[in-house]
Amino acid sequence: MATTSYEHDGAGGKFIPATQRPDGTWRKPRRVKDGYIPQEEIPLYESKGKQFKARQNTGLPVGLPPELAEEIRKPKKGSGIIQPIPGMVVNIEKKKKKKKSAVNEVADRLSKVEIIEPTFNEAVHQPNTISASDPNKRLKNLRKKLRDIETLEEKINIGALNPDKDQKDKISKKIEIIKAIEELEKCSF
Repeated sequence: MATTSYEHDGAGGKFIPATQRPDGTWRKPRRVKDGYIPQEEIPLYESKGKQFKARQNTGLPVGLPPELAEEIRKPKKGSGIIQPIPGMVVNIEKKKKKKKSAVNEVADRLSKVEIIEPTFNEAVHQPNTISASDPNKRLKNLRKKLRDIETLEEKINIGALNPDKDQKDKISKKIEIIKAIEELEKCSF
């Protein structure tokens, strides 16, 4: 953040002196009140959650004594970094070997994967057959469908409804539903 130098005028007030813009024109000197802090010098607002998270992201366990934390933060001499020339850092190739082994491991797993196409049963659902579920429940559902079809037919006959494709399909299944109801009634009695 840039600090602005203030100058004092003859009356004792502060002001920012005139400055030149990049295009060559000059800005007027600006008077500054006591206690004024320029916008660029005001620190950015940081919420409590952000501050708390920044304190926690130390990478060290919670409750670790400060002495141990300092020891952990110090770089160790045998930590996989070789410095043959002062200032030059060379990493040991252990990380590259791990990456290669991980790639090979994934390639091996992918080579063992088999893709099998699903087989579909050729059984066709027939509405006339009695399902394995409770026949009373099935009978109740079929009677409800029959009532719905009859109300649709009444609305069409009155002229209150112009049926669409789905409604016509529903009405066309009326005979099948009646047959299924008759079969269920014969089986249950």
